[in-house]
Amino acid sequence: MIAVLAALSAALAIAAGAFGAHGASSPQHAEWLRTGGLYQLIHAVAALTLANAARGPALLLLTGAAIFAFSLYAMAIGGPRWLGAITPIGGTLMIAGWLWTAWIYWRG
Repeated sequence: MIAVLAALSAALAIAAGAFGAHGASSPQHAEWLRTGGLYQLIHAVAALTLANAARGPALLLLTGAAIFAFSLYAMAIGGPRWLGAITPIGGTLMIAGWLWTAWIYWRG
């Protein structure tokens, strides 16, 4: 299931980046779409890599990336700017996922 979610996440990240490059209504909106897409894509690939070895961190990376990216996507398509206050929650979850991954591999 993690692999399915990661693949869907990657597809959405590509779509967001494409929309940012070709359909965004302002340079700021394009940047939000590009940033959200980049982080979402990177963490989708990481989750695919970790799907069998470290399921917990993989899910944390996907969840964090979704919160991070979707808050930016929502603002880019006209959502309220206060959604930007949610973005760091996603970033914190991504950091936690990477730290959890490091801990798992440190333990061997």
